[in-house]
Amino acid sequence: MLSHRLFGLYQRWVLNHPKIWLVLLVLISVAAAFQVRHFRLDASADSLVLEHDKALEFYREISKRYGGSDFLIVTYTPKNQPLFARQTLDDLDSLHHKLSAVDRVKAVYSVLDVPLLFSPAVKFSELANNYRTLRDDGVDLSLAEKEFVSENPAYRDMLVSRDARTTALLVSFERDQRYFDLLYQRNDLSLLEERGELDKSGQQKLAELRRQFSDYSAAQQKRTAKSIATFRSILDGHRDQADLFLGGVPMITTDMVQFIRNDLSTFGVGVLLFILLSLLIIFRQPRWAAISLACCGLASLWLTGLLSTLDWKVTVISSNYISLLLIITMSITIHLIVRYREFQQSNPLAEPRWLVQQTTLHMMRPSVYMILTTMVGFASLVISDIRPVMDFGWMMTFGIGMALLICYLLMPVLLTLLPAGKTDHSHDYTRNMTLWLAGITARFRLPVLIVAMLVLVGSAVGISRLTVENRFIDYFHDDTEIHQGMLLIDRKLGGTTPLDIIIDAPASASESTPMEQDPFADPFADPFADAGPAAPADPFDDPFADPFADPSPSASTGQDLSNAYWFTPQRLKELTEIQQWLSAFPETGKVLSLATTYETAEKLNGGPLSYVQLMLLSSFVPENLRSQLIKPYLSADGNQLRISIRVIDSDPTLQRNELIERIGTGLIEKFDLTPEQVTLTGALVMYNNMLQSLFNSQIKTLGLVFAAIFVMLVLLFRKPLLAAIALVPSLLSAGAVLGLMGWIGLPLDLMTITIAAITVGIAVDDSIHYIHRFGEELPQDQNYIEAMKRSHSSIGRAMYYTSITIIAGFSILTLSNFVPTAYFGLLTGFSMAVALLCNLTVLPALLTTLKPQLPE
Repeated sequence: MLSHRLFGLYQRWVLNHPKIWLVLLVLISVAAAFQVRHFRLDASADSLVLEHDKALEFYREISKRYGGSDFLIVTYTPKNQPLFARQTLDDLDSLHHKLSAVDRVKAVYSVLDVPLLFSPAVKFSELANNYRTLRDDGVDLSLAEKEFVSENPAYRDMLVSRDARTTALLVSFERDQRYFDLLYQRNDLSLLEERGELDKSGQQKLAELRRQFSDYSAAQQKRTAKSIATFRSILDGHRDQADLFLGGVPMITTDMVQFIRNDLSTFGVGVLLFILLSLLIIFRQPRWAAISLACCGLASLWLTGLLSTLDWKVTVISSNYISLLLIITMSITIHLIVRYREFQQSNPLAEPRWLVQQTTLHMMRPSVYMILTTMVGFASLVISDIRPVMDFGWMMTFGIGMALLICYLLMPVLLTLLPAGKTDHSHDYTRNMTLWLAGITARFRLPVLIVAMLVLVGSAVGISRLTVENRFIDYFHDDTEIHQGMLLIDRKLGGTTPLDIIIDAPASASESTPMEQDPFADPFADPFADAGPAAPADPFDDPFADPFADPSPSASTGQDLSNAYWFTPQRLKELTEIQQWLSAFPETGKVLSLATTYETAEKLNGGPLSYVQLMLLSSFVPENLRSQLIKPYLSADGNQLRISIRVIDSDPTLQRNELIERIGTGLIEKFDLTPEQVTLTGALVMYNNMLQSLFNSQIKTLGLVFAAIFVMLVLLFRKPLLAAIALVPSLLSAGAVLGLMGWIGLPLDLMTITIAAITVGIAVDDSIHYIHRFGEELPQDQNYIEAMKRSHSSIGRAMYYTSITIIAGFSILTLSNFVPTAYFGLLTGFSMAVALLCNLTVLPALLTTLKPQLPE
């Protein structure tokens, strides 16, 4: 047989030269340890989006045009004084200046910087160079408070909370043009590579760009982390005066990197220590714990060295790779140890070399298939459209292959070189438990199968209830700064998650003049006409009195709005209606657009503005105000609008996909816009696209896993019926965990999407081992029941040891600060418990009931 010929080669090349292989293993480990210094982490926003998402390309273009999300938010709630007290404002100003002095900070924007337009009301002509701010002496603070809380449409619910207790400072960073240049160049060449249009020189350039981008982004991550630490140090100096929270994408990214680092170190070491304790309890001999730990340590070191060499960054999704690899490697070693000790007990005088040969001869075939099926489970994740999930699949596929190689190199080498050790004749309580399960199965085979069928049906119903709608805020524990800051901003400052609506002018707009676009825009309208009760009585007090006056230099710069499609009274009225409609959604917080500026202007004017008044208003707005009130919401040519919405992420009724569809459909049906004119983008859309792909990925992943593993089992057992029976425990365990999530309302997320594939890959390992041992025991007397009992008392013990250790190992992950990781540990442990129970009850019940023919 081919397997015997391969084992013969393994025996000649490996088992007969243990010292040579020990030296080679040490040298490879030293090289891997040397490469670990290049190990990197990544928690950037780009690591949490869909691969090749066209919406992402559009989002990046819009961010470039109107401004991105590279900013921090500091919430400020005074402890002892009202917010609008001079002492509080002085402390806020001091904080403002300190934050402005931090390296790479472009600007700090707060209530201290914005013009006071209604405290008291100002004239348009004063906007150019004579407006006041809260920093000026003699400002009526009570009027200012009223303006920020209710009077000024642009400020309310954004800069100050409605209870006038909390405000926010927006810290923007300088645009890192080098970062974006490298990003866009890399993406452009990657797209050509996917199309097959990249020549050899282009491929070399792409490889160099990827290296440069990786190095630069890692350096940028360190600079950002240093800045965040500086910000927190500054905030600590003001915490005696106010309650302060730091938020924003750079801060979340930095904290998530720290979460990953903590998970890698804490849970890696924790799982390692737990494995050591478990092995000491199970085998009661330090040598077995030491050998198993050596295999686990080398597997983790080799994979980390490989990731470092290939510059493969670890993300939040793959942060558990060490824990998973330790557990899987330990599983291989336990099966080998149990088999070795069985041979040692039946042959107490045998030499270590013979014991090693017999152990590897009997265990190699099921171990190889066990690892191959587990690799298939992880490799199936690469069909996902989510980059970190794909990377996690590849990492674990390579890592598990390394684990098998190390276990069949290091462990036999050490056992060959070491003395055989003492034979353990102590009583094994695990054997009693597995035999009890064998007795239950023998007596109640039909009820066991009926219960399994009911579990499968219940799981199917639960799976039909699965959703992907989860709140980003729930990814973090209540006591973390991320959670507390997001909650405060959601409740008091207009929401956290950005959603942008881009509305283009109709294609025909470029061929018409503003007057043709807006028939009500009368260029000859009297700019001094009475616009309502609040119109000025004295024409010389009217800011539009001299339309030919030379505006200040600062006011004359910026966009030319004279030919802007959207910058007419009629269009702005329509935009105001759209904004009011959007603000009425319970999931939306603050909504900002050019309509906000127009509404403010109307309020200052005491009524609607004519076309001429609108043009004159634009000339009076200085550049610094234009960058706050116009540029973020109107393109340079005036033919594209941006509506900025802050969605309340903590809203328990939030359904992102439904909200996006409702807004898109409503804009077209209610406001006579065409689908080509309207595009929704922003962080909410990117995150929603990722979430919606999760369910499709789960279906594709599970289908591929079961199909691939079934083919492998047919090749292994050469019997389709036996292969189908072997899949049943995996089907039950994967179905149980997904069904449980559906029944309790726990949605799929970036971590839990991988559970089913991992469960199938690991659960089928025990099925392979059990059927393989059952096939060895059956020929003794051709009695299926007795063969089941003997299998339970032998391989059943190894299955119990590995499963219990895996369950407890995964339970350590529940201590993570990242909630999806905690759920991942808890649910994977649950699925492993179901898999163990099914492999020791349902699987033997099927074997003893259907009595399939087993291969020799």
